[in-house]
Amino acid sequence: MNDIFKAIGVLAICLTVCSCKQKEAKEEQVRAVESKQPNIILFMVDDMGWQDTSVPFWTEKTPFNERYTTPNMERLASEGMKFTQAYATSVCSPTRVSLISGMNAARHRVTNWTLRRGVSAVRPPKGLEMPEWNLNGAQPTDSIERSTHITALPQILKDHGYETIHVGKAHFGALTTPGENPKNLGFSINIAGHAAGAPGSYYGRQNFKKSLDSDNIWDVPGLVKYHGKDVFLTEALTQEAIGAIDSAHRARKPFYLYMAHYAVHTPIQGDPRFEQKYLDKGLDPIEAKYASMVEGMDKSLGDIMNYLDDSGIADNTIILFMSDNGGLSAVARGGEPHTHNKPLSSGKGSAHEGGIREPMIVKWPGVTKKNSSTDNYVIIEDFFPTVLEMAGISDYKTVQTIDGQSFLPILKSEGTSDNERALFWHYPNNWGPTGPGIGASSTVRKGDWKLIYYHVDSRFELFNITNDIGETTNLAIKESEKLKQLAGVLGNYLRGVNAQMPTRTDTNQQVPWPDAEQVINQITN
Repeated sequence: MNDIFKAIGVLAICLTVCSCKQKEAKEEQVRAVESKQPNIILFMVDDMGWQDTSVPFWTEKTPFNERYTTPNMERLASEGMKFTQAYATSVCSPTRVSLISGMNAARHRVTNWTLRRGVSAVRPPKGLEMPEWNLNGAQPTDSIERSTHITALPQILKDHGYETIHVGKAHFGALTTPGENPKNLGFSINIAGHAAGAPGSYYGRQNFKKSLDSDNIWDVPGLVKYHGKDVFLTEALTQEAIGAIDSAHRARKPFYLYMAHYAVHTPIQGDPRFEQKYLDKGLDPIEAKYASMVEGMDKSLGDIMNYLDDSGIADNTIILFMSDNGGLSAVARGGEPHTHNKPLSSGKGSAHEGGIREPMIVKWPGVTKKNSSTDNYVIIEDFFPTVLEMAGISDYKTVQTIDGQSFLPILKSEGTSDNERALFWHYPNNWGPTGPGIGASSTVRKGDWKLIYYHVDSRFELFNITNDIGETTNLAIKESEKLKQLAGVLGNYLRGVNAQMPTRTDTNQQVPWPDAEQVINQITN
């Protein structure tokens, strides 16, 4: 009998050892998978200008860098790589569709901001009729009229084992279409994302609604547990994001967090945690509110970075910081102070640098050199192939053509420079405000040079951006040969992607291509 008990005891020990070894092997296997699939956070700010930070993205620090308090952007830049020539589009939906699809806006045709199904949110510019652009946004199906059918970036990540988390502003597809809901575009979790591109309110005590008495298309969905509380929207979204990535971490799943803040988009409502300090500095009340929103966004970045550090996963987490378009400048608002973008010209909605050049930082532990900077060009559609390459995913197929190029060689400091690559913007629409560079236009940046072609009157602006970052001197007449060269590059590209052009109301004819003979002749003769 004793022998039997001894045998049972030995067997139990063996089973326990085997179980422990199996558990250890499984944990090791999970760790191996995690090491191959880094966590990825894309921290997207809305309407944040190139100068709306204490981090200088120019060769020198400016008074605007001194105005803002963004210690966590400084921290991220000190731990990663700063991009001084990073570009998006000049308005939000085109940028977000390019990000999630990898396509240039000229190809995907979501060339303006979206909201209601089948309805253009703005009237045509005087003298032009807008083309039938894809005002219903990005869709996971080809059954939605006036939309672009895509294989979405988060769907590919999800199919390869990632927990895909959307927090904040979506603005991918119009109301009542599948693309309205981020879950239909591959996100496993959607927190507060819907069709609208701005919040009804930033205040929890206002239930993040435009009016407590009625429902409105702008009201932020969900977040009910914060209703009636003295909490700013940026903070509520941050708490939700941290909770979501903590759940993924505990489940040992690699995660992709698209932290898409509504801040710093209008309405300009002061973050009470920070507003008074800017009033004490003597800022205009609107500018003080705006600066407090910037600092609240920065605190969100810091809180997420602190979570990564405290959880021990910072070394396996990539952070990409970006804005969707330039700051809403005083010029674009008809002179009302808000933000300024100087030394860049103009702001949101503009083809000038103030509308398209963005603050961008990437931290990839063990890959990006700490406290480094690059002047290599990148554009928003480049994020699609880059993120997938970061995740180690190469065996994917898409229904759409990918225009973006991976910027991993830049992150790895492999010495490659592709600044002779042409970048393109196409905006055959009307945004609304007026100001430098604002209006229906097509644009190319190649090397030092940038050419803007305005649709309403076939007018050109030509700038040497390296020598004239503020776009103060139009060289279209003086440098006519360079103009013709770039007009050819731009025209060939637009035709190659079957870009849409507006129609002139006086002739009922399509706006000619930028390299059309009659257009060039009026400049050179």
